[in-house]
Amino acid sequence: MSTKPSVDEALADMMGAVFAGHREKLAGGTIVDRGSDLWHQLAELGLLRLTGAVEHGGSGAGWYEAAELLKAAVRSGIRIPLAEHDLLACWLLEAGGLAADGAARTVCLVDKHGVATHVPWASMADRVVVVWHVDRQYRVTDVAAEMLTITPGANLIGEPRDTVAAELSGWQGTPIGAGLVSQLRLKSGLVRAIQVCAALDSILQLCIEHVTSRTQFGRPLSKFQGVQNLVSDVAAEAALARAATEAALTAGITGEWSGPTLEFLVAAARSCAGHATSLVVRNAHQVHGAIGTTREHRLHEFTRAALAWRSEFGSMRYWDDVVADAAMHASVGGLWSLITE
Repeated sequence: MSTKPSVDEALADMMGAVFAGHREKLAGGTIVDRGSDLWHQLAELGLLRLTGAVEHGGSGAGWYEAAELLKAAVRSGIRIPLAEHDLLACWLLEAGGLAADGAARTVCLVDKHGVATHVPWASMADRVVVVWHVDRQYRVTDVAAEMLTITPGANLIGEPRDTVAAELSGWQGTPIGAGLVSQLRLKSGLVRAIQVCAALDSILQLCIEHVTSRTQFGRPLSKFQGVQNLVSDVAAEAALARAATEAALTAGITGEWSGPTLEFLVAAARSCAGHATSLVVRNAHQVHGAIGTTREHRLHEFTRAALAWRSEFGSMRYWDDVVADAAMHASVGGLWSLITE
């Protein structure tokens, strides 16, 4: 598999500085809505539509840069609908031949009754890109949030996860192919894998800082074999999740999100990240002890986030089943190529 291209170091530093500066100004992590100073700052810097086509007002960057932006936000504890707006909602509009202006957006796929649950950031969006299935085809339209019935909800870390109800009768929409809807599902799943991995890496860094700076019985915690085992398991699981996610991301980009093994790779990334979260969260809180459970310590920002995100855009069981189905249906001798290509 090809090596993942590196993101320009100056761009990555700028992204990190923007979020870190906002965190310092607010003295902690926060949920950011479309009316915040940070939202406007990101728009001015061209980071809100980072992957959008230049001719449509975007910055023309790619998913590697977008992944770096997502990770920078996670590291600073900033909750903001970057992926939902740029990588999912605005991308789908452009792919369907529709224009996307500067309004804050999210996206949802509603059922036959016009209802979608656990929609990220709907209650804070200006517009919602709605996808539905009718007459054996999918349709998409861009709707002002006030035209929908939105019942607010939240996930484990307080991010909006809302119920959206639309009155579909009389809606025309723009027809889109099932392939785009499939890409939306896989891109959504991969977004959460990227965010989970960023949280796991941050947890690992906190563990390392803690065991090297704290002493017990006259020596650093890092000198105790039991603590070493806990931290090494955190590092191993985080690395496995990161490797699986980077493999899926590279396959998606190089295959233009339609490769024959892409679904398996995204599912493997989600499965690895989800199961890694269980061990990483448990071990990290064992390493930190009581201090890791306090509101003042940053550990909970990442452990609760990883636990919340691993079950969004498909549960762990759902993605585990996709992995198992792909393995079972691989042709004779095909399983090895499935996991190595």
